[in-house]
Amino acid sequence: MALINSVLSWIIKKRVHQIELFKLYPHEVQQEWFKKLMYAAKDTEWGLLYDYKSISKPEHFKERVPINDYNALKPYIDRLMHGEQNILWNTDIKWFAKSSGTTSDKNKFIPVSEESLEECHFKGGKDMLSIYCNNYPDNRIFDGRSLALGGSHKISEFNSDSYYGDLSAIIIQNLPFWAEFQRVPERSIALMDEWESKIEKMAYATIEHDVSNISGVPSWTLLLLKKILEITGKNNINEVWENLEVYFHGGVSFSPYQLQFKQLIPSLRMNYLETYNATEGFFGIQDNPCTDDMLLMLDYGIYYEFLPVELIDTESPRTLSLEEVKKGINYAMIISTNAGLWRYLIGDTVKFTSLNPFKIKITGRTRNFINAFGEELIIDNANNALKIACEKSDASIIEYSAAPVYLEDGKNASHEWLIEFDKPPESIEYFTEILDNALKSLNSDYEAKRYHSLMLHLPVVRSLPKDTFYKWLKSKDKLGGQHKVPRLSNDRVYVEEILKISGLKI
Repeated sequence: MALINSVLSWIIKKRVHQIELFKLYPHEVQQEWFKKLMYAAKDTEWGLLYDYKSISKPEHFKERVPINDYNALKPYIDRLMHGEQNILWNTDIKWFAKSSGTTSDKNKFIPVSEESLEECHFKGGKDMLSIYCNNYPDNRIFDGRSLALGGSHKISEFNSDSYYGDLSAIIIQNLPFWAEFQRVPERSIALMDEWESKIEKMAYATIEHDVSNISGVPSWTLLLLKKILEITGKNNINEVWENLEVYFHGGVSFSPYQLQFKQLIPSLRMNYLETYNATEGFFGIQDNPCTDDMLLMLDYGIYYEFLPVELIDTESPRTLSLEEVKKGINYAMIISTNAGLWRYLIGDTVKFTSLNPFKIKITGRTRNFINAFGEELIIDNANNALKIACEKSDASIIEYSAAPVYLEDGKNASHEWLIEFDKPPESIEYFTEILDNALKSLNSDYEAKRYHSLMLHLPVVRSLPKDTFYKWLKSKDKLGGQHKVPRLSNDRVYVEEILKISGLKI
């Protein structure tokens, strides 16, 4: 196995040379991909609509093609899902990655082309390994197995020619043989749809293997690791997998989970590497273990644009190409991809920490959200769910704010809602139950995390005294029409401040 590890490490590190090249020539690489995308899509329905044949410069592209969100592309995607082709991209689209977070639908379905699988998602996975091997030349990662926590939705059919599922499930379904050989558990378990059984089966199926690396979302990974310790009776994960050396994580902020991982995996040899792997594309990899930013990956079939966040709601805002961005500014990221997403506003915001090479940190979302456990709860979900809860409980609301409760100090993971009622419900328990069920109906990711309270527990709803939010705004010197109460926050800063002002004893 040592020989196999050495050979594979040598092969995969050859990619490091190409990464160094795009770090040296970022603008040339982006310009090359821009031209490739224009040429590939010139004869598609979309390309003909915007006359891609005549577009030779990014400036023409920005002037001619509007910025799009999912709702703008949805009519085209719906046709793709029903079997039509050559609409947004010039090769057949048969796979659709299921996600949530749209304002009009419970789910969204992102097209995944063969090119985006190979040139973006698979390439990102291989680069993750390349960068790790380059940073840790004495690694033994290929001597053991890779444990990957796949999605919560198995592959399903729209029709005989198109399929959908979580992106991770699509990737597992299409993995090359050499990657499948290294991965555990077997595909039938990895693609299970029922998470309670899946976690237990994954634990039993992986305990006897020599796992050297893990990849997945922190919240679900913690759940699996705790189940493994429960089954084995061991004190920590190193007693189960003594050769475990790295955890590849992404999807949500790692900081709330970092201490728990170190307690479960106390080895000083344990390493952590963050990735920015979204449903729409693989965008970044942490290439320096001493910093918490990520290298923007520029040769994955994606053309990037960046929009200062304060300009999002302006008419025809001017976006910036890579050569125009500055450090420390909050940008909304806009992508055009080899899966037919054109000038697509993905909803994430980033800041550049370095311009040579280009490195980023994820700063949040373009709109209010909670995504502490992968639930991707957006403001529209919250507003609609509260409306349903008020109607059914004969209540009315003045103001509200919500934030996550993290797994610490004996607390269960949940969402905490601070609500100032104009007319309170007769039963806060009934209101909470209706709110929870409404959120499940509106957001499939929230529904998955709430399943049997496996990850998220029932929300905590606190009825605040009248004028609490007014007092909080006044304390921040933010009284006035232009200042608003933050509806959803991904940390507890606002919630803790508001609770303190409320005088409630928690």
